[in-house]
Amino acid sequence: MTAPADRIALVDYGMGNLRSVERAFARIGQPVQVTARAADLRAADRIVLPGVGAARDAMRGLAAGGLDDAVREHIAAGRPYLGICLGLQVLLDEADEGGIGACLGVIPGRVERFPASIGLAIPHMGWNLVKLERPHPVLAEDYFYFVHGYRATQVPAAHVYATTDYGEKFPAAIGRGSCVAVQYHPEKSQRPGLELLERFCAWRP
Repeated sequence: MTAPADRIALVDYGMGNLRSVERAFARIGQPVQVTARAADLRAADRIVLPGVGAARDAMRGLAAGGLDDAVREHIAAGRPYLGICLGLQVLLDEADEGGIGACLGVIPGRVERFPASIGLAIPHMGWNLVKLERPHPVLAEDYFYFVHGYRATQVPAAHVYATTDYGEKFPAAIGRGSCVAVQYHPEKSQRPGLELLERFCAWRP
């Protein structure tokens, strides 16, 4: 568990499942600050950026409050960041969602829709196995809950920490340095998800 002095900011940019993520942290005994203020992100020891929906819409929400720059600065300073679903996708260079839109550019790659050629229902919804590509202090190999129609593509192997198969193999967790992000939803993943949040709180990159 993290030290009591750690300030964890849960980013409110107008999209996503903030309350369910907040409740998941409460279940492990960790208070978080839900905030839409860039100043709060700059003061935080750890940032958690959740969300569901489209990466381009998420970027508009982040940019409107100057939260995008605050997140970039936090990661550049080597402070822990956890991205959940959209919080993973916005780390990439760009999103192809009815036109190309720029993302945070923290990790090389693109956000693209699952192709119809996979022959499976889109969006990808439900439990699926996450397989580690390399050890990481926050991640574990287990079944987690997914809800997404878009996935990360063209991410360099050095930044892919875990993968999942859904008609094709795609990155389920990516990161660099103090930044880790998962395509699945820990807050919906019962015991494995809560354990992931505990490891993030204890992580000292």
